[in-house]
Amino acid sequence: MGSVNGLTNIRGKQPLFSFGVISDVQYADIPDGRSFIGIPRYYRHSVLVLERAVKHWSQLNRLRFAINFGDIVDGFCPKDQSLSSVKKMVSEFEKFNGHVYHMIGNHCLYNLPRNELLPLLKIPSIEGSAYYEFSPTPEFRFVVLDGYDISAIGWPQDHPKTLQAHQFLREKNPNIDMNSPNGLMGLERRFLMFNGAVGKEQLDWLDQILKDATMLNQKVVVCCHLPLHPGAISEEALLWNCDEVMEVIHGYKCVKVCLAGHDHKGGHSVDSHGVHHRVLEAALECPPGTDAFGYIDVHEDRLSLVGTGKMESSELHFTLP
Repeated sequence: MGSVNGLTNIRGKQPLFSFGVISDVQYADIPDGRSFIGIPRYYRHSVLVLERAVKHWSQLNRLRFAINFGDIVDGFCPKDQSLSSVKKMVSEFEKFNGHVYHMIGNHCLYNLPRNELLPLLKIPSIEGSAYYEFSPTPEFRFVVLDGYDISAIGWPQDHPKTLQAHQFLREKNPNIDMNSPNGLMGLERRFLMFNGAVGKEQLDWLDQILKDATMLNQKVVVCCHLPLHPGAISEEALLWNCDEVMEVIHGYKCVKVCLAGHDHKGGHSVDSHGVHHRVLEAALECPPGTDAFGYIDVHEDRLSLVGTGKMESSELHFTLP
């Protein structure tokens, strides 16, 4: 069990509610390997991290729900095992004594197309979309974005969104291997095939949700597999049109925190409008016997992330109107 980093002294007040968090489990029944930059990855051990997370969340006996921030299985998972591996991981999540909300990541889509994946993850969908929202209490609303709405993976190859993604990448990335950032500078390094974008219809939906939340005086937590702000992580992990999404978010004062995965080392920053961006450390990169998961206590004026193992604890304070 990881340290709670001295958080107990500010925990006098009971939270409004609490929920579990984990990201980038990326299970595969294959030997350990390394990322393209040489970081060790523990494909078989990651399911044990998930098992311990679910057990811990359930033992707390006070979590309202849990959120999986995507990449439930790894792209190196043998394709004849993709379906069974996703089902195996879903069954582990279902051992939690509360509801689990999922979102899709690039590794999910390397394994299964959307029309197979979304029903398995019980993601509400219209015409293959994977964005939705929910309100655990009247004071808070959670928005789950589909960061691969416009993507070169997951949709049929002749789908308009696939074609739009390929056209976008051809304009932005000169490399033959469009997962390579060679020659791209600064924020341009996000224009890689393993990332994606939020489409116009989803942007309009987000705008309407935030308008509604403002009218209801709700605080909003935005969740997406892909990070939305460069201050928290490396440029290569960002949503393609993070600027457009943040322009919508900054048009309102209701969004307090953006949570994400994808960049395995994790990170935290606060943007120019006071919005927290917390990227969660990956379960995949935990050596045997170590963990990366946590739970978040939600208070009126902050989110308190209590991390276990490699997931660092964080206090995300925000101003009240």
